[in-house]
Amino acid sequence: MKSFVIFKVGDTFPSLSAQLGDFDRWIINGIGPSTLPVTVVDPRTENALPDMDKVAAAVVTGSHSMVSDRAPWSENLAAWLRSAVEENIPVLGICYGHQLLAHALGGEVGYHPDGIELGTVCVSRTKAANDDPLFGGLPDEFPAHVVHRQSVLRLPPGAVRLACNDFEPHHAFRAGEIAWGVQFHPEFSADAMSGYVTELTDASKPGALPRDSISGQVRATSEAASLLPRFASLVAKRMDAQA
Repeated sequence: MKSFVIFKVGDTFPSLSAQLGDFDRWIINGIGPSTLPVTVVDPRTENALPDMDKVAAAVVTGSHSMVSDRAPWSENLAAWLRSAVEENIPVLGICYGHQLLAHALGGEVGYHPDGIELGTVCVSRTKAANDDPLFGGLPDEFPAHVVHRQSVLRLPPGAVRLACNDFEPHHAFRAGEIAWGVQFHPEFSADAMSGYVTELTDASKPGALPRDSISGQVRATSEAASLLPRFASLVAKRMDAQA
């Protein structure tokens, strides 16, 4: 049976993982019950990436690493994602995964000229999102959790821009028929977002951000969170159609 693969490309802060688990667990919880087996793959430590014919869909987590560093493991995963899109395998990239997917397909990734976006912010759908199978059911504006210093500065050729805000013009895009990238974090709970704000603005730690770096006060983000079960539902329907 094909697996729902989660590429775990980073780790949250130890203080958060001790309380809430790590990125892969947040995504599994967000997806909810699934008829597909879930396989977690860490490309930073595992040499071989999954064979395409064994993958029903792939989600790429966030990371504290930077796509522009071009780490060998990251470039290997980028090549895998490029092939997955060519094979029409459903893909969802989150934050780092969003940026890596864009890089893999010919977009440009780098540091955002205005620095960090941190907290819970308002994200707006574009008109193109109205007919998108993943974003079409969302409201025109919705709150979403964010923490990122790098962004997709230029979308890949042919990509469809799906969401944005005043800070980030490329909060979501679709490449091909069934591959998406989202800069915001649908897997973050309010507790996880609050934990990031606390960690990054802790004045006792080197490099702490000032409190006025927070882009928006933490609040519930049920609409953004709905993207994970929506994606899982699209994958399940696709598998049923191929059976």
